[in-house]
Amino acid sequence: MFLVFCFFGVSTGIAQQTNTSYTKKVLETSEIDVLFSYYDQDGQNAAVTGGEGTEELTDATSTIVLRMPMNEDDVLTVDVGLSAYTSASSSNVDPFDGANVNPTPFDASSGESRKDLLTYINPSYQHSSDDRNSVWSANAYFSAEYDYFSIGFGGSYSKLFNEKNTEITLSANVFLDKWNAIYPIELRPGFFDDRITGNGTYNPSFAAFDKETRNSYSVSLGFSQILSKKLQGALFLDLVSQNGLLSTPFQRVYFGNTEDFFIDDFQLADDVERLPDSRFKLPFGGRLNFYATDFLILRSYYRFYWDDWGITSHTASIETPIKLNDKFTLYPTYRYYSQSAADYFYPKENALSTFDFYTSDYDLSKYDAHQYGFGVQYKDIFTNAKILSFGLKTIDLRFSQYDRSDGLNAYIITLGTTFIGN
Repeated sequence: MFLVFCFFGVSTGIAQQTNTSYTKKVLETSEIDVLFSYYDQDGQNAAVTGGEGTEELTDATSTIVLRMPMNEDDVLTVDVGLSAYTSASSSNVDPFDGANVNPTPFDASSGESRKDLLTYINPSYQHSSDDRNSVWSANAYFSAEYDYFSIGFGGSYSKLFNEKNTEITLSANVFLDKWNAIYPIELRPGFFDDRITGNGTYNPSFAAFDKETRNSYSVSLGFSQILSKKLQGALFLDLVSQNGLLSTPFQRVYFGNTEDFFIDDFQLADDVERLPDSRFKLPFGGRLNFYATDFLILRSYYRFYWDDWGITSHTASIETPIKLNDKFTLYPTYRYYSQSAADYFYPKENALSTFDFYTSDYDLSKYDAHQYGFGVQYKDIFTNAKILSFGLKTIDLRFSQYDRSDGLNAYIITLGTTFIGN
C-alpha cells in the first residue's frame, strides 16, 4: 500500500517585543494522497484445493489518505480504502456453483464465490510537543469483507534528542477479528451429490471450528540515528502474539491414509487445515541509507523473522533513487526473500489423519522469492497544476515483478498522487 509519512517540522523561535514566540506548524496545510494499484498473480499450488490447483487472482485497490492540520501541533489523518478481487482459487470453495461441465482444481468456478470486496477505514491523530522533540499518536482500524471483520486500535510515542539526530519510537497495536467461517461445499451439512465416485462411502471426519475469533497483539520498538551527513541508520524489533482461529476454514487438506473421492475431476476434501490456536512472531532488522551524491541515494534493508510454528526467514532489499533533475526521480529496486517451512506444512496427501495439525498452504512452505521493481516520481514543489483548491505535489508510478520458487508469479502496478491545499 502506498504510504506517505509526515515529517515533523522543527520549531523556530522568533523573538517578539511581547516575549511571545512563533512555532512552525507540524503540517502547514491539508494534504490528500490518492492511490490506485492493480495486482495479478498465477500459480499451481492453491491452498483452497489442498495445495494443487490454480492460484489466479486479480486485485484492484483504491485508497485515499487525507491529512489535516488541526492546529500548530496536531494532525488528523484518515485513510480509507476499497479492494475488489477476483480469485480463481477461492471460487473453488464451491466448484459446483457455476456452469462448469467438469469442475477441476485447475479451472475457476463461475459462481459468486470467485469475487469479494474489502473496505477499510484507518483514522489516526498525532500530537507534537512545542519543541518538536516528542510525538504521540493514536489510531483505530475497521475493515470488513464477506467472511471476515476486523477492528483495531493502538498508539505510539516518539522521542527525539541529541539535536534531533536520534529518535526512539515505541508503539503498540491490538486487532480483534471475527470470522464468518465458510467451509468447502462438500463439508457443509446436508451436502449430497450422486456423481461422487470412490472406494466406499464419502464420509469425512470433519468438525467445524468451535471458535471464530482471532486476536493479535503487537509491540514495536524503533531506533534511528543520523550517523553522519551522508549516512542514516535504523533498527527495529517487533513482538507479535496471536490467538484464536488461526486456520483458514475454506482451505482443504487431503490425507495420505484415506480413500480418495471425486466429483468428475475434482477431489473432495478429507478435512480443512488445522493449525495451533496461538502463534508468537519475532521479527527484527534494520535500515541503512547512504546519500552518495545529490543525485544518488542507496537505501538498504534487512529483516530476520522467527516464529514458534517453525518458520525462519530472511528479507533483504535495496533501492537506489536516482534524481534526474528537480522534477524527476527514478527508483530501481530489488528484494530477496527466503523462508523455511512451518512444522505443520505437508504437500498434498502427505499429512495423515492422525496428526493434530496440518496445512497444504504453500505460503507456509519452504521457498525463496525475488522481486524486481522500477518506479518514476514527478515532483512539483510549486504545485502549478491544480484540482479545485488543491495543487499537485507528486505523482508516483511503480511496477514490481514477483517470482517465487514454488511457481507463484505476480506483478503489481501502483499509481500514487499527492495534492496539497492552498
